[in-house]
Amino acid sequence: MTPAPCASPGARLRAAVAEEHPLQIVGAINAYAARMAAACGFKALYLSGGGVAANSLGVPDLGISTLDDVLTDIRRITDACPLPLLVDADTGWGGAFNIARTVKSFIKFGAAGLHIEDQVQAKRCGHRPGKEVVSQQEMVDRVKAAVDARADSLAVEGIDKAIERAIACVEAGADMIFPEAITELAMYRRFKDAVRVPVLANITEFGQTPLYTRDELGSAGVDIVLHCCSAYRAMNAAALATYQAIRRDGTQKNVLNLMQTRADLYGYLDYHAYEAKLDELFAAGKEK
Repeated sequence: MTPAPCASPGARLRAAVAEEHPLQIVGAINAYAARMAAACGFKALYLSGGGVAANSLGVPDLGISTLDDVLTDIRRITDACPLPLLVDADTGWGGAFNIARTVKSFIKFGAAGLHIEDQVQAKRCGHRPGKEVVSQQEMVDRVKAAVDARADSLAVEGIDKAIERAIACVEAGADMIFPEAITELAMYRRFKDAVRVPVLANITEFGQTPLYTRDELGSAGVDIVLHCCSAYRAMNAAALATYQAIRRDGTQKNVLNLMQTRADLYGYLDYHAYEAKLDELFAAGKEK
């Protein structure tokens, strides 16, 4: 089911879901991270709303970022990497018309898919307490105005109500379901059996969901395994250790082992191909 080279990003994402069981998707917080992930063999990428808030804006994941903030990062990643990009659209940034605008804008900027939460507009991270969700009807209306859905109601209303919402979202046109903050492997099977569309498992560190393996999740019927924040958490830890070492020691000598080499950087950027093109252009200019 490999799509033609000219296939849309959405078609390429669907093809990736169909071809890899379960499909591993990793978060890419910027364009360079996207290039590295592609070089490692991943077939699809993810842009986290919390990641945009923290890494691009320096603010918490509390609904502070805007549509334009996310669009900026979408464009940079899709310009640099051909892999289909699934994007966190938070609550869609408003009502039905706002959600419709979000979808159109995501498509225009090259996103392959998106998911929308069923939290109220003043949202919180899906693994934090104190969340409030909108009514099932309002969530259905959100899905009708978009393409994908994310169910955050599990931690608020329990699994039975969360599955009921998920079924309603599928009936309204959702292509996939993202049940957040799952605490038991068997819960994924319950969602899968009930909704009969692809189910995504968010295996994020330091949250409520155990760090199940790809094989464990596949055996529970999960179609997509998402590692939304793993890379940028590692990147941030290495950066912090480097800053602390330089401040403490007056040199970076002791943390070189945390750093990517210049040669590796150039390799992932295809730097030498760009440089060769410059040499070719300069040589052509001299000949004239």
